[in-house]
Amino acid sequence: MMKYDVIIIGAGLGGLTAGAKLSREGKKVLLIEQHDRPGGYATTFNRGDFILEVGLHEMYGPSPGDMKTKIFNDLDVFKNLEFIRLPEFYRFKNDRFDVTIPHDPEVAAERLSRLFPGETGGIKAYFDQILKPKKKVLENEQQDRSLGEFLDSIIKNEDLKLILLGNLGYFHDDPYSLSLAYYSISQGSYFTGGASFIKGGSQKLSDHLADFIRNHGGEVLLNHIATGIKTEGHQVTGILFKRKNLHGTGNIEASANDIIANTAMPNVADLLSEEYGSKLKNELQHQKTGASLLTIYLGFNKPVKDLGYRYYSTFIYDSTIKSQKDILKNNKDEFTSRSFTFIDYGQVDSGLAPPGKGVGTICCIDYLNSWEGLDRKKYISKKELVASVFIERLEKLIPGVGNIIEYREVGTPLTLKRYTLNPGGAVYGFAQTPSRKIIDTSELPDNLYFASAWGKTGGGFSGAVYGGYLCAINILRNKQDKK
Repeated sequence: MMKYDVIIIGAGLGGLTAGAKLSREGKKVLLIEQHDRPGGYATTFNRGDFILEVGLHEMYGPSPGDMKTKIFNDLDVFKNLEFIRLPEFYRFKNDRFDVTIPHDPEVAAERLSRLFPGETGGIKAYFDQILKPKKKVLENEQQDRSLGEFLDSIIKNEDLKLILLGNLGYFHDDPYSLSLAYYSISQGSYFTGGASFIKGGSQKLSDHLADFIRNHGGEVLLNHIATGIKTEGHQVTGILFKRKNLHGTGNIEASANDIIANTAMPNVADLLSEEYGSKLKNELQHQKTGASLLTIYLGFNKPVKDLGYRYYSTFIYDSTIKSQKDILKNNKDEFTSRSFTFIDYGQVDSGLAPPGKGVGTICCIDYLNSWEGLDRKKYISKKELVASVFIERLEKLIPGVGNIIEYREVGTPLTLKRYTLNPGGAVYGFAQTPSRKIIDTSELPDNLYFASAWGKTGGGFSGAVYGGYLCAINILRNKQDKK
């Protein structure tokens, strides 16, 4: 039987970061991943001349005050990767307004105050909240509330609210069920530290962390899937796993002092014994799974810039959205009117396409139930129809763009579920609602740890990196305390 200090199930950014830190500190690590590459949503895939980015649009920071800076220095990330600073936070566009929001909060507040002179007090209250969220919590001494409720309490103009909610899809599908505290910390980080894109795509980060583990004596097994977590008393003792897609192969067993689950928490419940699995399922029953995404990957035979377009990220809100109360309904509307985002990676030196070509994505909130139950023919037909609908809508934003599309491919929530095993194809783990209870793991084995978007630090690239690193620190401290 193979023996390790730590076994990690799943090579998303949380698992990779935890594995890299533990390997660096001399722990013998085994990381297993069911996909053919590490990264989870931090991956890319190649189609002809194009590198297509699965998940990264913009990562806040890294900046001096960002915890990722310390983590990336510790794990030699800055020595091996190039971070491209992004020109603006986002552009918001509907039939009434076309506004570009910069990363500088003072410039953003001034720009919005010129557009909405009667709302200067609300604009100030908004930036006070997101730039100093911890201070605001101490001042108010009140329970968390929703972002939507907060905006309604400080601002009257619905269009201003919508502009501030332009990039809501980075976090959730509905402002009225998104935690104000969670949003404030994440959104504020974009304004205090700017944002960047990893040159060559997010796979560069995932590959670096996987190589870091290998170079420090650890093992990374791709195309392998966990089939069980072994327990003895109040301890996990190892895992059972097997080679994926090889029929007739038996389980392989490996033991470890500690196990980290980087897979979705509901999946962990299925891997545990009935005793512990039922306890975890009971703890998770009140958690709401977050939304998924639909993405159309586009390869262009010339840069979109050549058509006079100059924005990195544009959020298109449909004219039917008159107030923030309309956002959730619109996220479930027909694709002909659903709000969407267009990312033009060619606005920066992204490294995703050769000179003279470009890469972009169209993305919108979506849900697994829209795609389940279709036979293969209907599934492919629906994907082609959706792609055509959104490209026609993109043509209205950028006349001529349809003529320069050389390649297109659609990823659905079903695609995301297949490649990550995330329930619902969720991209951010559990929904960060104001009423969300902290998951109590005290009745689970002492040496079972969680490091993923489904844990305390939440989803997104930064949340996953933080969660993985903190998990590793926790294991190292626990071992030190026992000496």
